[in-house]
Amino acid sequence: MFDIGFTELLIIGIVALIVIGPERLPKVARTAGHLYGRMQRYVSSVKSDISHEIQLDEMRRVGQGIKESIESAASDIQQQATVVDDYLREEVSNVNKVVAAMAVTEGDHPVTEPAMKQLETPPTPQQSLLPLDEPDQNAAPPAPSAVVETAHGQSAGRTA
Repeated sequence: MFDIGFTELLIIGIVALIVIGPERLPKVARTAGHLYGRMQRYVSSVKSDISHEIQLDEMRRVGQGIKESIESAASDIQQQATVVDDYLREEVSNVNKVVAAMAVTEGDHPVTEPAMKQLETPPTPQQSLLPLDEPDQNAAPPAPSAVVETAHGQSAGRTA
């Protein structure tokens, strides 16, 4: 900063000795040293504060960059998941159409265009909604066994 050599310091010291006097010169030199030390500590603390602020700013930028990259990756993954979900839904729909067409043709004939067009009509309610363990409540009641035995007995009586 300042280019002060030994000769300049010697001249300053001699002038200070003459102006201040030999009794007060040590006390003034000690006070000047303390002030110079305080100034150096203040400057170093300001430098360290500025350095910390610069580091914090850099860390904020890096954190923001990481956040943006994570959000971008999440968005890309969500878009890809949507594409896969749509594809799988379409494939399930196609498989269901083929299975329904096979059910319409009862497996005897290969699936044809008319069978596929029948599938485009609204489907009927499925019977598979009923539990398999319980009998169908809407089915016709079985024929009474007494009538069958009577008819069976009458035909047996005729042959005897």
